[in-house]
Amino acid sequence: MSIKRFHIEISQGDIKRLKEKLALANYPIQDGRSCWRSGAPISDIQNLGLHWLNNFDLQAAISRLNQYPQYLAPVDIDGFGVHNIHFIHQKHQNPRAIPLLFLHGWPGCFLEGTRILPLLSSVDGHDSPSFHVVVPSLINFGFSSGNNSPEFGVSQHAEAYHKLMLILGYDEYVVQSGDVGHLITRFMAMKYGPASCKAYHTNTAWPGQPTADSRPDILAKIEAAPLTEADVAGLQRAGEFMTEGMGYYKQLSTKPRTIGFSLCDSPVGLLAWIYEKLHDWSDDYPWTDDEILTWVTIYYFSKAGPDAAGYIYYAMEHGQPRALATAQSYIDVPLGITRFCHDNITLPKAWNQSLGPVVFESSHEKGGHFAAWEQPDAIVSDLIAMFGRGGPVYGCVKGKDGYAE
Repeated sequence: MSIKRFHIEISQGDIKRLKEKLALANYPIQDGRSCWRSGAPISDIQNLGLHWLNNFDLQAAISRLNQYPQYLAPVDIDGFGVHNIHFIHQKHQNPRAIPLLFLHGWPGCFLEGTRILPLLSSVDGHDSPSFHVVVPSLINFGFSSGNNSPEFGVSQHAEAYHKLMLILGYDEYVVQSGDVGHLITRFMAMKYGPASCKAYHTNTAWPGQPTADSRPDILAKIEAAPLTEADVAGLQRAGEFMTEGMGYYKQLSTKPRTIGFSLCDSPVGLLAWIYEKLHDWSDDYPWTDDEILTWVTIYYFSKAGPDAAGYIYYAMEHGQPRALATAQSYIDVPLGITRFCHDNITLPKAWNQSLGPVVFESSHEKGGHFAAWEQPDAIVSDLIAMFGRGGPVYGCVKGKDGYAE
């Protein structure tokens, strides 16, 4: 078994079938309401559906994606056999470049990581550190293999991408991630750090609330210093999200197959399912129709099917111990946290100390949940500050400090 070059290819027959389904789509009856309170506006989805049918150049979108160096690697996951993992591998010309793994979440895909690639490839390794960047499609996403076993959870995902880095020759590496990718990274740090996973950076920190039993030291600091305005605003936003924005989670973590029939059969249903999140979870990002449809097309033609990405939520809730509780434990691997103030959940900054040794923190007023896509400059600048000369984990990867000799 060996790594193979990969190009995205979608047959004319599959494209024809997509267009037939789009042409036959039924939309809800127009009711005059255009607000987002009850979901994606009918007019938005109709316009996007018609654009997908009549004007969207799918082959041109595929050609743009195929400009990135893509591969398939067979990875043997303990107890689950070999899975082919699709990934972009952008190697820097500097042999001392830092191996960086980028992990997306849901409803994201490998496309998110492509916004940081040109910024990182332009770094010459003299004034700022350079990086070798690996951007996989998570298993069940994009063009990676699928696995719908309820036992295939976050721990298995962590094993898969750790082994991918080893296959690529990166015995030591760092990680940048958000959303579900953050949970996977936490498991990677717990299982493979600090020996291999040397340090990591997240834009979606989910610490548990410190208590007198769990972290009395942190609780004492919190009680001594009142919450900041930003902390209070973040808690209010998180409360609103938990009340109004978590329907998808309840569905996917309990009965993912039921919604899966609609996602597989109806491209318009899939479009509305994902578009709602792209809109609601970003910070007034000016999505173009082609950006949205490229994103949704990756889901529609994913190897495991449009429904498969939701399986991880079922595994997260039904595995023992539960993934989120495990990921909120203290893990002794250097951690960097960037907070985008318009993300769905931004918990008080002081809570972050319960996650592990926080060596880097920053906050950005502009930006939402899809940080690498919405604000790639901010992500890259924070990575450079964290891993570059003078940064808190400079030189953490042996022989790979990112600078040209």
